[in-house]
Amino acid sequence: MRVLIVHNQLWAHYKSKLFSELYQQAPQFGLSVHVAQIALSEKSRANMGQAENLEYTYDYEVLFEDSLENISTWQRTRALLAKMRRYRPHVLNLTGYYDPAQLVALFYAKVTGVKVIISSESNVRDNNRGFLKEKLKQFILHWADGFFCFGQSSAAYLEQLGVNPAKILTRKAAVVDNDLLRARYDTAYSERIEQKQLRNLPLYNFIFVGRLIAPKNLLLLLKAFANVAHHPDWGLILLGEGEQKAELQDFCKQNGLLNVSFLAGVSWHTVPDHLALADVLVLPSISEPWGLVVNEAMVCGLPVIVSEVCGCVEDLLKNGQNGFVFNPADADELTQKLRFFAENPAQIAPMGNASRQLIAPFETHTVAAQMLKSIAGKL
Repeated sequence: MRVLIVHNQLWAHYKSKLFSELYQQAPQFGLSVHVAQIALSEKSRANMGQAENLEYTYDYEVLFEDSLENISTWQRTRALLAKMRRYRPHVLNLTGYYDPAQLVALFYAKVTGVKVIISSESNVRDNNRGFLKEKLKQFILHWADGFFCFGQSSAAYLEQLGVNPAKILTRKAAVVDNDLLRARYDTAYSERIEQKQLRNLPLYNFIFVGRLIAPKNLLLLLKAFANVAHHPDWGLILLGEGEQKAELQDFCKQNGLLNVSFLAGVSWHTVPDHLALADVLVLPSISEPWGLVVNEAMVCGLPVIVSEVCGCVEDLLKNGQNGFVFNPADADELTQKLRFFAENPAQIAPMGNASRQLIAPFETHTVAAQMLKSIAGKL
């Protein structure tokens, strides 16, 4: 049985490991897996290329040697239909249901007797949605034979749209390369003291990793940190780039926040080098389908403080065990969570160990096997 996976860009770090596992394990289930990468990259992720010395091996074809934004809907549609005619899949896995070209591929698959699986990341809290838009989604989802969901919240959203729970083939598709990240973290941690001295960082640090943009809610994070900044042993690292960077730096200057460090954005596989400088991850977003940086931090053994709107909270957060969930509109509540660690640094290690235990089920080899087993047995 041939499985064709459609994906937007080559070497998306959170997908490459999964595709490799699917490709390598597929023969055990009587399947073969091929990936059609529509483009080389998205413009906003152009620096996410495959890192040197990383071996992700799977069967794929890049349909356009260009950025995704430069490829018209008509070009994508023609290329996907041509790919389906050449490969003749029995099962088609689509990235989502927003791309018109992939919707055409969906309906072509149904006409030609091909089973369709839709990968879904949206969660029940992610955005306000209009009635007509939701009805359109219900119509589209009705045609799918199965779904791969990031976690419980994305599965709950599909069920809210009328999807039969039996069609949800996995609820753990939000995976990263646990082994690579942890190995990189362990190496960097051995040089933690020297690197912190080199960067003039405090003894303990909160860290945010991601784009410095308004939906990440970083002004609220700075306001909350200002309330615990009297703890001289604690700092805040903002790792990333974005249009809000100058505004955030100005806020720090105006409010005398000396222990906030702005570090340049890095490729995904070097994020653990910087997590090794920190002690607690904070993700304060006001909109976040999942938050894969939470996976990355937990793999590295960090406690996490995560906004309640993030899709990962049901699966990865145990309030008070490996971190805390908070209302992203409430700076005082976030202050309380930051203050807990500032006043109880001895809790960092046991809560970090709890993070490692909670992230264990989101392991790529296991999740890939579950996906393949469901394809072979249910479709």
